[in-house]
Amino acid sequence: MKLLTRDTDYAVRALIFICKAGRRREGATVTADEIIKALKLPKALLRKSLQTLSKNKILISGRGKRGGFSLSKHPSKINIVDIITIFQGPVNFTNCLLRNTPCPNRRMCKVRKKILNLSKYVSSALEKITLSSLS
Repeated sequence: MKLLTRDTDYAVRALIFICKAGRRREGATVTADEIIKALKLPKALLRKSLQTLSKNKILISGRGKRGGFSLSKHPSKINIVDIITIFQGPVNFTNCLLRNTPCPNRRMCKVRKKILNLSKYVSSALEKITLSSLS
């Protein structure tokens, strides 16, 4: 089981890079090519991640000669759960499906209750991790 998928990992790394660039130069925008070069990430996957982040209002994108990407809000207001949710859906360690059908023991299952509590705990801990704390 992976907590972070490849798309989420690339997105988080790109956001940290953009955050650091913003600290060096106030209001700085960063191009996709700058991120690709610095982080050595695959171009197609990174561009897709950046577009998704823009669509979900985590990034502001600009076109043209001075175009690029910048954070839409302060890094302390963007947490890892926000990013995970965009790319993977809510933090959830069980879907209680058996062959695409809900498990018949779902309501009474003690394991499911423990795992749901664990999912809530992990989600709460991840909410405390912001871009500010990572950059």
